[in-house]
Amino acid sequence: MTMTAPGQAGPVRFEAMTHSHLEAVTALEQQAHVHPWQQRHFSDCLASAYESQMLMAGDTLLGYFVAMKGVDEVHLLNLAVAPAYQCQGLARLMLEALALWSSGQGAQWLWLEARQSNTRAIHIYKAHGFRSVGVRRQYYPAAAGSREDAVVMSLQLKGASMPEAAP
Repeated sequence: MTMTAPGQAGPVRFEAMTHSHLEAVTALEQQAHVHPWQQRHFSDCLASAYESQMLMAGDTLLGYFVAMKGVDEVHLLNLAVAPAYQCQGLARLMLEALALWSSGQGAQWLWLEARQSNTRAIHIYKAHGFRSVGVRRQYYPAAAGSREDAVVMSLQLKGASMPEAAP
């Protein structure tokens, strides 16, 4: 599928991530996240057949997402946009593609965690319809061996009632 993303001059497409892409994906991960995944994390996700898609423009890797399918839900494990292409609507485009794929898999819910300090990502998720439903205390590694809380968010895809929001 090829489309033009908001803010992009040319067409973009989704391409399945494979082991041959891991070096480029890991390099983007290192640029985009403070505490990035290592290449082995992506390799493990591919070995587990998690939904792993890259957003491409020609040969340029713009971003990617990795998600794990459950019984009636999908859990977004990782999503990143290359820093040079941020603020162009690409994260929203990937979330829309993930929601569409998830619905096609019969999922009723899409779940994720976001660093509490990552207000930009939380804003994007909320703008896409996600709701904050809880907090995972000390979920993420942080500077100097400390830990950071995660905001747990969910998106109802179809037919389920919303969980109560956390206080």
